[in-house]
Amino acid sequence: MVVVLAVSVRAEEVFPREGWAEAPNPLASEFAEKGGMLVAYMGPYPKSFNYYLDQNTMSAELFGQFYETLLAQHPVTLEMEPMLADRCTLGGDLKTFTFHMDPLARWSDGTPVTAEDVRWTFETIMDPKSLTGPHKIGLERFEPPEVLDEATIRFVAKEVHWENLLTLAGLQVLPKHAFEGRDFNLQNFEFPVVSGPYRLGEIKEGIQVSLERRTNWWAGELPRFQKVANFDLLRFRFFEERDNAFEAFKKGEIDLFPVYTAHVWANQTSGEKFDRNWIVKQRIENQNPVGFQGVALNLRRPPLDDLRVRLALAHLYHREKMNETLMYNAYLLHRSYFEDLYDGAHPCENEPIPFDKEKARALLAEAGWQADPATGLLAKNGQPLRLRYLSRGSTDDKFTAIFQEDLKDVGIELVVDKKDWAAWTKDMDEYHFDLTWAAWSAGLFKNPESMWASKEADRPSGQNITGYQNPEVDALIDAQRTEFDVQNRHDLVRKIDAILAKDIPYVLLWYTRGTRLLWWNKFGMPAAPLGKYGDERAAHAYWWYDPDAAADLAHAMKTG
Repeated sequence: MVVVLAVSVRAEEVFPREGWAEAPNPLASEFAEKGGMLVAYMGPYPKSFNYYLDQNTMSAELFGQFYETLLAQHPVTLEMEPMLADRCTLGGDLKTFTFHMDPLARWSDGTPVTAEDVRWTFETIMDPKSLTGPHKIGLERFEPPEVLDEATIRFVAKEVHWENLLTLAGLQVLPKHAFEGRDFNLQNFEFPVVSGPYRLGEIKEGIQVSLERRTNWWAGELPRFQKVANFDLLRFRFFEERDNAFEAFKKGEIDLFPVYTAHVWANQTSGEKFDRNWIVKQRIENQNPVGFQGVALNLRRPPLDDLRVRLALAHLYHREKMNETLMYNAYLLHRSYFEDLYDGAHPCENEPIPFDKEKARALLAEAGWQADPATGLLAKNGQPLRLRYLSRGSTDDKFTAIFQEDLKDVGIELVVDKKDWAAWTKDMDEYHFDLTWAAWSAGLFKNPESMWASKEADRPSGQNITGYQNPEVDALIDAQRTEFDVQNRHDLVRKIDAILAKDIPYVLLWYTRGTRLLWWNKFGMPAAPLGKYGDERAAHAYWWYDPDAAADLAHAMKTG
């Protein structure tokens, strides 16, 4: 279980806390050197590199290299540390947050990062015309900020909430002078002024993007950052299909490849390149939070607004068979939307949903669906039970085919509508689907509001993609807002989880702990290769190019 520190508060508290001092990053290696290039795999080409406009892990990774937050968190303790702001004072009312900007903080064009940049960023995100839906959720809790002077800005929250400090601390600040006067919704692939360790380099649309390390990064000489952001060039290759990306990796066109498929890990990671350790294969475990994946069900439309139909679908997804025959029993079957909140002291009591066709048939009959001899499908009020499955690639084809056959056997037609990433995203933004495969990462601090609150069910481009609404869950979400004790919050989230498990907004699938990683043996890395809480993306920050190892690799491959 991930043990997370609570963000505790008391009257007139200052962050970082008293006694904080600059020190080297404890997870970085003292042997790290600057230089070289890392080529990493990314999924399909996103519709935007602007994380405020396209909330996914790809845009988050790119945007995070360009734009920094007001405060950072210690990579081990998670305590607040300075970033663009050197301190934040929390008032005794627990609602007033005053940030003082670091006088050293600079944009890449040499101009200082000011309180006005912070105010402009907030107002841009909250502008009703801005397509920044998910990012509005936390900031809606605040009044418009007040600029006190060039270096000081004050936020006042409308309500006490445990996440308020984290929300403001995590605000990625944009340069007003670079974006003002432009249509923010069109700022997708051009970021001429940045504050972070990398700037945008060459873009080959649909193929790859290069990020260039900034030698004049304002924070680069601080002890915390001297042994991170080591690569001179970070290059990200985009592929619609993971199989194609894996082939490119084996050819040496990609340096680092996370393996999400048990079949690939078990059957396609042997041979000379692997046996001779030219390619390193390693499963890395740390305290990276566990997310969930499942088949999302659109509760906004019939027949999926009927719990009996949703439960029937869950009974028709043969997870056990798929895990055994397709995935070598490498996965654990989900029982929860918050797997890492359970341990020996807090066992998960959610009932598993086994494959059971007879149970599914009974549920569908109870819901009024009867066989139509003319079509062979179940029907109700003259309408056949036909569902549209929105797919964005071939990764889930083999699972969907099994599901499709089992649905057909009980009289349900599953129509697979396969689209590319851009078209899939457009349909999802408009909630134009019945079913789709969705995987969600998890945060260290659990806030169920954006995905499960009723008020989020119809937010454009939001995270509540299923349209889930439940007053009982809303009440628990409201209760956790003012709970500053992390263990008490976890108790409330476990109650939410128990309700979700019965309401079935998703057909939950499976998960694994740890990161299965392959890389060409030419890099150095710290003792904890992915940090304490990170996944494969941590390599971009902590690893470095080792010219001696690269020379040894080249010699070994040449001589055999």
